[in-house]
Amino acid sequence: MYLFSGLSDSIMMDIEERIELITRPPTEEVITMQELRELLETCSSPIAYDGFEPSGLAHLPFGVLRTIKLKDMLDAGCRFKILLADWHAMLNNKMGGDIEKIRRVGEYFIEVWKAAGVDLSKVEIVWASENASDIDYWKLVITVAKNTTLKRIVRALPIMGRSEGELQEAAQVFYPAMQVADIFYMKCQICQLGLDQRRANMLAREIGPKLGLWKPVAVHHHMLMGLQGPVKPRGFDEDASIDLAISSKMSKSIPETSIFVHDSYEVIKEKIRNAFCPPRSSEGNPILDYAKHIIFRQVGKLEIERPSKFGGALTYYSYSDLEKDYISGRLHPLDLKEAVAKALDQILEPIRRHFEKDPHAARLYEFVKSQEITR
Repeated sequence: MYLFSGLSDSIMMDIEERIELITRPPTEEVITMQELRELLETCSSPIAYDGFEPSGLAHLPFGVLRTIKLKDMLDAGCRFKILLADWHAMLNNKMGGDIEKIRRVGEYFIEVWKAAGVDLSKVEIVWASENASDIDYWKLVITVAKNTTLKRIVRALPIMGRSEGELQEAAQVFYPAMQVADIFYMKCQICQLGLDQRRANMLAREIGPKLGLWKPVAVHHHMLMGLQGPVKPRGFDEDASIDLAISSKMSKSIPETSIFVHDSYEVIKEKIRNAFCPPRSSEGNPILDYAKHIIFRQVGKLEIERPSKFGGALTYYSYSDLEKDYISGRLHPLDLKEAVAKALDQILEPIRRHFEKDPHAARLYEFVKSQEITR
């Protein structure tokens, strides 16, 4: 039942369209759907955010998947803030903890978004260091920390890409409290982050009402799988499926598992050719994962080129049809890989071109490429 039954059909339809945009893939989880509906019924332009540690070269999840979801949120009428989490990256020892290097990587990230087609005039880019210059931000961090337990904070450490047993420095204990404080300091009503950030968002939902603040809606997007396929879970979450998804994600710090936005067609083709792709199975199949969450969202189709003696050319306009044919054996893994490699190359070409033609972007890319990427 709608919160305001007196709303007109046209407004109701508008809300349904906005919900569809926010919840469409790569969104994987919304906490909660009822709260999202109520928010959209009472707020025409809710504030949403996504946060990024400047931490190395852009790969498919960063450069493509997250920009797809960002555009969905903008189309749904959200005001969107992008947090360049430079202080968080320093705490997490990215770029060796060097804040100046981290900030240069952040500038490179902005160029990636520009190249990927993000209209930067429609988003607000916030640096964590700007927030950290305000004493009120730190008051909020301390207030958050005082309203939870050390055990609860440590439990949230997997948001840093580390299991609970991988705490390296006392300073890293600040990270979850800072991430929760970010949400309320920036007045964000929707946390549009990856599934790997779930614990921070759940902590924010617990603490908000304690502080007399709101309970943010969590919109978690899919974790794009690494080229290696499923790996042994590392203990990021008590939910086995979430733990597997986070453990198996494509990671910038493990280059052999990743496709980067700067990769040439030859490199993409070689990586895809060597990737895990179990015949007649969609479960744990990274190649189908890229087709579903990247190619069909960006291009709307997948073209299979093959000789007539092997079944001839095919064009798929829906992922479900592609998956059905692959599971049945009608589509061979090598034909799927060839098609996915070509489609990804076409998607990444404008990004590569931007970094080839824009001198400022090119310099930033060369700088980031020269740096050692740390976990």
